[in-house]
Amino acid sequence: MNRRQVIASGLGAAAAPQANAQTAKKRVGAIVTMYTNDGRLNTHANVIIGRLLDGYSPNGVFTQPRTRLVSMFTDQVPPQDLSRGLAEKHGFQIFPTIREALTLGGNDLAVDAVCFVGEHGEYPRNDRGQKLYPRYELMEGIVEVFRRTGKTVPVFCDKHLSYSWLKAKNMYAWSRELKFPFMAGSSIPLTVRTPEVEIPYGAEIESAVVLGYGDLDAYGFHTLESLQCLVERRKGGETGIRSVEWLEGEAVWKWRDMAGRWSIPLLEAAFSRSPSVRPGRVEDNAKAPAAFLLEYRDGLKAAAYMINGHASGWTFAGKLKGKADPVATHFGQPRQSGRARPLAHFDGLVHCMEEMFVTGKPLYPVERTVLTTCALSMLFESRVWKKRIETRELDIVYTTPRDAYYQRS
Repeated sequence: MNRRQVIASGLGAAAAPQANAQTAKKRVGAIVTMYTNDGRLNTHANVIIGRLLDGYSPNGVFTQPRTRLVSMFTDQVPPQDLSRGLAEKHGFQIFPTIREALTLGGNDLAVDAVCFVGEHGEYPRNDRGQKLYPRYELMEGIVEVFRRTGKTVPVFCDKHLSYSWLKAKNMYAWSRELKFPFMAGSSIPLTVRTPEVEIPYGAEIESAVVLGYGDLDAYGFHTLESLQCLVERRKGGETGIRSVEWLEGEAVWKWRDMAGRWSIPLLEAAFSRSPSVRPGRVEDNAKAPAAFLLEYRDGLKAAAYMINGHASGWTFAGKLKGKADPVATHFGQPRQSGRARPLAHFDGLVHCMEEMFVTGKPLYPVERTVLTTCALSMLFESRVWKKRIETRELDIVYTTPRDAYYQRS
């Protein structure tokens, strides 16, 4: 054997374990509405699945993907589509149907997990202001494959489940009926907190406020999840929401100064933690404010203030029983650090998603997203009816783990 053959033989032996390790990774099928990044819009498909392809950095530490993307279905293919080029580069297949993407063109379920990203794309809005993403219909296609093959795998669903509380509850019911691990929700609860704050497990929370901004549908959901990930740790666990009410315009400030006076100290605490508050009065800066009022079944009062023009990002403040000062934190890294990595909140989300794909165990309860999805849907009904809505559809009871994951750095 000459020198070249010896070297080649060694390289082949070294490459074999690497190839085996790659083959042993859990196979992921992706179901997405649209996959692009055209400088104007960086879709959730790109920032989530892109991390499955190229790696990501939870807590600032680069991590190679522990799973392997093998297939994809895209509901829409815009001129700036990235999925076809990425398939050629990374070796996964694009299929024309959900069934084929999950069976790899065969008759049996051929993936170990499903990454479902139903955010972004050209879809209509209804008269309530909700974007009608076909998440329910796409999820129905995933579940149809499970039923037909008699097999299931873990499913992750990005953001809220549906614009409709009824469709959301049906999606949750499918996961309970077929017993597949199911996780969903916002990336914001999984990002760093400034300062690093966690509600003591089993604490008594009297009231809470969260600041949000942006589109009242898409970012309203992030705002509710930022609230829920902290208040769900209270004594007795989550017992559900008794009523919701949508306020907007001058009605927000009238409520704050009368029935909602309890929220004023919490607003001040939240503003003190937000790195983006503009000088001046919130009433002058926020030209089109909205407020989501939530009354929980155990007596907890909460308000989500959507204040575009006065602050951006998400900030929480809560009043704990027996504590004089509110506890408050901002979701995200302080801007003045100069070291914030781009879209760091998605690193935490992908970490949790991959952990479920590998272990089969969600790191946080999907019921959080069921509750926030249904609450937001009911809030949009309140917007149309212009009144408080009391409903048992939000009687969603669950307990969150004591040790909740979120990024610390």
